[in-house]
Amino acid sequence: MITSTTLESAATADFPALSLRPWREDDVPALVEAYADPFLRRWTAEPLDDAAGGLRWVARQRRDREAGLWFAFAVLEAGPGGGPGRLVGGAVLKRPVPDGASAEVGYWTAAAARGRGVAPRALEALTVWAFEAFAGSGLERLDLLHQEDNGASCRVAEKSGYPFRAVLPAAPPEFPLSGHLHVRRAGGG
Repeated sequence: MITSTTLESAATADFPALSLRPWREDDVPALVEAYADPFLRRWTAEPLDDAAGGLRWVARQRRDREAGLWFAFAVLEAGPGGGPGRLVGGAVLKRPVPDGASAEVGYWTAAAARGRGVAPRALEALTVWAFEAFAGSGLERLDLLHQEDNGASCRVAEKSGYPFRAVLPAAPPEFPLSGHLHVRRAGGG
């Protein structure tokens, strides 16, 4: 079982390196602060309004990781001199059928980090890891879903090698509007 994986995305000429690691209780204050952003709340299915809710959310992420169903990562930007990083986003691999050929990826970026390439870099690290970690259990395809009116997610998907495949009908409550399906296959096809 994969329970304590840390992923890395190298620094760019303009931005520090990123680390993706499982969520921890000490992430809750920054998580709740990030979720206070109205733009982020528009796209999330579950609001996180306080520390108690954040702790429950982190505990659920741990249980789902241990069950092999849901691999959620805090995305941290490296601090000066390699010091502790600050929370800049989240990324997740959803694998409800552990030996299935497909899984779903998702991500979000904190307001202060938008426009810094966080989502594409985190998504690429997650994608590479997913195909490597689950190659032996049949993973061949990653799906990326977003509401049709979320242009930022569409740009991240395209930039990250997830070409548009189809418009999906609305599926409330998770997708109250129609959505886009982007797909990336193992080997890049």
